[in-house]
Amino acid sequence: MNAWACAVCWCVCVSMRVLSVDASWWYMRYMSSVGSRVMCDNIPGLVSEQRRLCRQHPRAMQAIGAGVREWISECQHQFRDRRWNCNTVARDHSLFGRLLLRGSREVAFIYAISSAGVVDALARACSRGELDWCSCDPRKTGSWSDPAGAFDWGGCSDHVELAARFGHAFVDAKERKEPDARALINLHNNRAGRKAVKRLLSLECKCHGVSGSCSVRTCWLAMADFRRTGDELRRKYERAVHVAINQYGAALTKSSAAGRRASPGKNQLVYSDDSPDFCVRDHDTGSVGTGGRRCNATSQGADGCSVMCCGRGYDTARVSRSAKCECKFHWCCAVRCGDCSQTEDVRTCKEHT
Repeated sequence: MNAWACAVCWCVCVSMRVLSVDASWWYMRYMSSVGSRVMCDNIPGLVSEQRRLCRQHPRAMQAIGAGVREWISECQHQFRDRRWNCNTVARDHSLFGRLLLRGSREVAFIYAISSAGVVDALARACSRGELDWCSCDPRKTGSWSDPAGAFDWGGCSDHVELAARFGHAFVDAKERKEPDARALINLHNNRAGRKAVKRLLSLECKCHGVSGSCSVRTCWLAMADFRRTGDELRRKYERAVHVAINQYGAALTKSSAAGRRASPGKNQLVYSDDSPDFCVRDHDTGSVGTGGRRCNATSQGADGCSVMCCGRGYDTARVSRSAKCECKFHWCCAVRCGDCSQTEDVRTCKEHT
């Protein structure tokens, strides 16, 4: 098969895929407190393996539902000052609407952080004793050593490995059932998200000894705050690599500087389509535009009015608000403040005409 024919086949696979591409389990953020069978039967688009796991592990599904809310919040924090701000679409079970029809950098980030969010939520639920099939990592026992010396395993090490295995089984089930070009990309980014959580595990220790000495240490492995995971994946988003499916339809390849084809790294985020500019509302690309978005008139960065508003200009409104001021400390334990009125100029991007 020649290169042109391969490209046609790849396009056909992707065009078939876009009719159903979404990760419907994301909808669980709305349903985490509903009875397990009702919840599992009413989440649209789950494949049979996902419904089976959902019914067998209702408490895990509640943890995942809470995790969905956390990773969406983190996504919106990471892109709060960009044209695309990780906005969700109300009453759409895919949460991100038609944006998911493209294999863009933004979609790569969504898949990676959603997969990471599942691992983070499940591992924390395990450590808190909320799930009956897992707890702290039982492998972390006995004595060990690090560059600082010997220590004893103690405390509660987050069982990230088990959480990642469950996340792999649940999150990847839809992509494994529908193996095509787009599924390969999604699976790669899902794995990169899980790996980000694992790599950020760190050793935390407590010292024991006379007069605060550290003659004996008790240590455990702890996950990083999810903000650090978001920061890590945001950096990977900035360095994401463009890929295509090889001529056999079985692997991802990227172009090297010398023009040769190579496999992307397992920790990299990958994408297949260019991103829309997100300047104007476009139903076909899933862009909601930047009209009405707040911008910074003095910034030259992505949050600056010239960039955010895509050259359309901006409106300025003077807004008054109440704030605490003239605060004074009163012995022993009180701080009393007055109420002051403050005004500020708020700039918002003009709508596209």
